[in-house]
Amino acid sequence: MIELVIASRCTGCTACVTACPRDVFDPVPDGPPRIARQADCQTCFLCELYCREDALYVHPDAGRARPQDAAAIEASGLLGEYRRASGWDEWAGNEALRNQHWRMEDVFRRARDA
Repeated sequence: MIELVIASRCTGCTACVTACPRDVFDPVPDGPPRIARQADCQTCFLCELYCREDALYVHPDAGRARPQDAAAIEASGLLGEYRRASGWDEWAGNEALRNQHWRMEDVFRRARDA
């Protein structure tokens, strides 16, 4: 479940707001998005995947909120871990393949045949 938006890391790009399929975030003018409907989070990690600044922390427990200490999470190295471990940015330099991970079979076939 989404737990934190780290204001000091957030650029206000609202990629997380756009990516969230459950409309969990509310955009805030000149500030980081607000977690407005935390209970609606389905723990899909899309917000974390799209956050280039690693400003979000999603706890893997989808069943209940687990308040987190922002400083401890920043120090832990967990911010952006899901995006890095998933290979989300692996094809970032190739415009034809960037962020096509939901179509992995086609991506790997095209890369192999290139």
